[in-house]
Amino acid sequence: MASVTFDRVDKSFGDGTRAVDELSLEIADGEFMVLVGPSGCGKTTALRLVAGLEDLSAGEIRIGERPVQDLPPRRRDVAMVFQNYALYPHMNVFENMMFGLRSRGIAKRKAADRVDDAGRALDLSELMKRRPGQLSGGQRQRVAMGRAIVREPHAFLMDEPLSNLDAKLRVQMRAEISRLQRQLQATTIYVTHDQVEAMTMGDRVAVMRRGRLQQCAPPQALYDRPVNLFVASFIGSPAMNFVQADVLDDARLRVGETELPLPRGHDKLEAYRRRAVALGIRPEHLRRAGADSELRLAARVVLTESLGPMMLAHVELRGRAVVTEDVIEATTDGDDLLLGSKDDTVVAAIATLEPEDSAAIGDTIELALDPRRLHFFDLDTGAAIYA
Repeated sequence: MASVTFDRVDKSFGDGTRAVDELSLEIADGEFMVLVGPSGCGKTTALRLVAGLEDLSAGEIRIGERPVQDLPPRRRDVAMVFQNYALYPHMNVFENMMFGLRSRGIAKRKAADRVDDAGRALDLSELMKRRPGQLSGGQRQRVAMGRAIVREPHAFLMDEPLSNLDAKLRVQMRAEISRLQRQLQATTIYVTHDQVEAMTMGDRVAVMRRGRLQQCAPPQALYDRPVNLFVASFIGSPAMNFVQADVLDDARLRVGETELPLPRGHDKLEAYRRRAVALGIRPEHLRRAGADSELRLAARVVLTESLGPMMLAHVELRGRAVVTEDVIEATTDGDDLLLGSKDDTVVAAIATLEPEDSAAIGDTIELALDPRRLHFFDLDTGAAIYA
C-alpha cells in the first residue's frame, strides 16, 4: 500500500465549472479517508482524478512518492469500486474476480489462489459459480470489492458503493468494509454524501464544499469542534439547531426576549459585544430543563417522534433564525429549515427528550442548554468562535 497526496489540485471543466479548487490533502499509508459533502461538492471528481479518469487542470497527485497525474489509469495501481458494481453479467463470480488478474498477466495458479483467499474473506466461496443476476445487491457489492482486493493495489477508491442498498444492508456492509479495510491495512479513499457513513467508517473525514476542503479531522473532532457554520450544519443527524444571539455589554446573551449569562469558557465572545452571533446546539444536547439548569429557553412543542430509547421533539423557540447560505447549502432539507421562519421571531428546532416524557403537541416546555456543548459562529464569515 502507499500514501496518496493531493498537492494544490485544481480541476475545471470546459464550461468554466471549477469542480476541485486548490485541494491539498494527504492520505497516510493504510488510512481510511472519507470524502463527504453535498452533491456537486467535488468529492467524486477528486476520486476520479486519483484514478486517472479525469485530467488535472493544475497541481500534483502522488501515490507514494511517485507523481501520477501524467500516467494512464492502468499504470497507477489503484482499484476502484463503483456505485453500480460494474460486474460482467455473462461471467460468474470467480471469472469476474479473475478477469483483472489474467489481463495483467498474473499466472493462473497465483491468480486463482488470490481469488480463493478473497472469496473466503468475503464469504463468497459458495457463490463462485453464480452470475451477477443470481446474486443479491449485497452479494454483488462483495464481488465488486473482491475484484478490487485480489489486485493488491496501492490504494482502494470507493465511489458511493453502498448507495444502491437498502438501509439494513447498508449498515451491515459498512461494518464489513470497515473490517476488511483494517484487516488488509489498505489505503482507502471513500466517497459518500451520507455523513452517517462518513462518521462511522473514516479514520479521518474530509468535508468538501464547492470544490474546496472545509475541514479534515477524525470524526469526533468534526462533531465536537466544527470550524465553520457549513461543517457544523452538515455533520450530525439530526442537524445542529441554530438561533441568533445578541452579545450584551454585561456579559450576557439575549436570545429572542430571553437573557442568559454568558457561558463559562466562551471568553472570545467578549469581542462580539453589541453584535449578533450564531448560537448552535445539537438536538442531543438540548433537553428538558431540570431544577439545576442554568441556561433555559422556553419552547412550544409542534411534533414528537418516538425512537424507542429517546424522543425527538420538534419545537419552536422565540428568536431569530440563522438562515445563511452556509446553513441552507449544508442542510439537505433546506426548505424545511425555513418553515419555522415565516415569522421572523420564531425558530424551528429539535430537542431530545426521555421516552417517558409527557410532552404533547402544543405544550410549552423549558429546555436546558448544556453550557459545555454550545457552539458560536461569526455571522459574517461563518467561522467558529472558540476560546
